[in-house]
Amino acid sequence: MPYAWVALGGAMGSVARAWLSTMAGAWLGNAFPWGTLVINIAGSAVIGWYAVAGGEHGWLTATDSSRAFVMAGLCGGFTTFSAFSLQTLTLFQTGQAGRAVAYIGASVALCLLGVWLGAILGRG
Repeated sequence: MPYAWVALGGAMGSVARAWLSTMAGAWLGNAFPWGTLVINIAGSAVIGWYAVAGGEHGWLTATDSSRAFVMAGLCGGFTTFSAFSLQTLTLFQTGQAGRAVAYIGASVALCLLGVWLGAILGRG
């Protein structure tokens, strides 16, 4: 059953991402990827808020299904950068600054490498 909640949240997050990206482009122009930046910031804020408010010591009662809906589904469909941000914060907060920095560096470098290789392969 949690997968159904992830799917529903993912669908809603994807639609919200498409809408906000279009709106940001219309409001701010397309010379800079404002839509993606705004989406990544908003998604990171939502997942951070929900992780704390709905966490073990939070004030919000969150079930496994609601966590799956919001964190994996809604935020995941909206932006996977939110998961990266939360995982990086957790590493810092648990005293693993070296791993956090390594994760940041590896994510940026390897994802850029991945997109570059994908673009090469896509050219045929």
